Amino acid sequence: MSLLEEPLKEVARLRNYVNGRWTDSTTNVYRDVVNPATMKLLAKVPISGAEDVDRCVEAAAEAYPRWRRTTPLARSRYFFRLKELLEAHFEELSRVCTMEHGKIIDEGRGETRRGIENVEVATGIPSLMMGYNLEDISLGIDEYVIKQPLGVFACIAPFNFPFMVPLWFMPYAVATGNTYIVKPSPWTPLSQTKLFELIDEAGFPPGVVNMVHGDADVVSALLKHPGIKGISFVGSTHIGRDIVYKEAAANGKRVQAQCGAKNFLVVMPDAVIDASVSALMSSFYGTTGQRCLSGANLLIVGEDNEFYNSFLSKVVQAASSIRIGYGLDESVQMGPLQAEVRKKGVTSYIEKGMQDGAKLILDGRAFKILGNYPENCFLGTSIFENVTPDMAIAKEEIFGPVMSVLRVRDLDETIEMINRGSYGNSTAIFTSSGKASRKFQYEVQCGNVGINVGIPAPMAFFPFGGMKDSFFGDLHGQGRDAVDFFTEKKIVVARWF
Repeated sequence: MSLLEEPLKEVARLRNYVNGRWTDSTTNVYRDVVNPATMKLLAKVPISGAEDVDRCVEAAAEAYPRWRRTTPLARSRYFFRLKELLEAHFEELSRVCTMEHGKIIDEGRGETRRGIENVEVATGIPSLMMGYNLEDISLGIDEYVIKQPLGVFACIAPFNFPFMVPLWFMPYAVATGNTYIVKPSPWTPLSQTKLFELIDEAGFPPGVVNMVHGDADVVSALLKHPGIKGISFVGSTHIGRDIVYKEAAANGKRVQAQCGAKNFLVVMPDAVIDASVSALMSSFYGTTGQRCLSGANLLIVGEDNEFYNSFLSKVVQAASSIRIGYGLDESVQMGPLQAEVRKKGVTSYIEKGMQDGAKLILDGRAFKILGNYPENCFLGTSIFENVTPDMAIAKEEIFGPVMSVLRVRDLDETIEMINRGSYGNSTAIFTSSGKASRKFQYEVQCGNVGINVGIPAPMAFFPFGGMKDSFFGDLHGQGRDAVDFFTEKKIVVARWF
């Protein structure tokens, strides 16, 4: 595709995908889906209700017995076909993601690649789903474990990674023999619509994979529906903990709720400076700060003022030179926030930080856009200095391109500060010391830890970690954790006379 080529040409009226067919929602309520860079209307998405959820669950439940009896090898072949289709449409999928979310095209491509990798891992289900056994646990008696699917599962997806996140869950659920329902975010529903077009083309049997658009009413219906065995969720801690985890568990469902974050990135005096600064830019300002792995608080370790001032100067210089614009322009390094309401939320935190006494040394409210685009959702990079741990900007998730800089005396104080925080999603340390790195990874209470890596995003064959208020449940998304979440272990003790 050429520069700024937009694969979405017309305003689409989106439909649900139920029982292998594109189906109109029962609702008359539709919401606009807007390109946050151009403010052009992309689609109308239905805000479905409980009746639409019932249709999905009925189709998925009806498809389950036959799909469960389909051999794991046969199930995996559907995902081989889907993987080929995803590769063939790789650039289109990436550009759709950029158009509806605002992230730059390289980030869209990265998201598409990570989603495809989960499909690739799921093709190995004949091995991943194997149980284990032991002969002669007693005289003439054998014992073995088999993993079996459970039924219908569902995903409640976030706006910030609209293509990738459902693929943390769906391929593993379906490959292990369950049937599935995806509820995309109504803010960014087009990536899943494109994905389901390819699922349809891959020929999955009717009812095995379904999609229902909607908002709070659909979430509530999914959490309460007796026909659903488990829920996978990615989103804010408030929704994940107080609504999804609480209500789904109360209704006897399995839950994996991957939630909010306030990530600390640590720079030691022996860090490799230029490489560290580059990594910090990607972490704090990639996807305009709208990801649960984004850097939020920068901790500069040590009492050497010369090192502190020199390093911070390089950080400010790099952040202030980030090119802002429409993400389909390959020269752009940061796109807009996904919606005007998100920009308003981030600017309110900038104002709050100043009121609390932090020093705003780079003001993202003053910015320049590459190209002639409306400013509605755009915001520049911000950096606060003289931040203390008790300030709102140091404790609360901002979800935007804002860096808070704090000074700490040593590594012990650093680890104590991180562990005192309520979140435990991600952290990273930049150092040349193996001793410091091992101490850090051993003691810090975070699910994803980077060592000289600013965005420690796990590969598809590893679980996506999270602790404290960043995760609720027992088994995470991706890899073996996902296989275990979507299966039940049955223990058989056998003796033959």
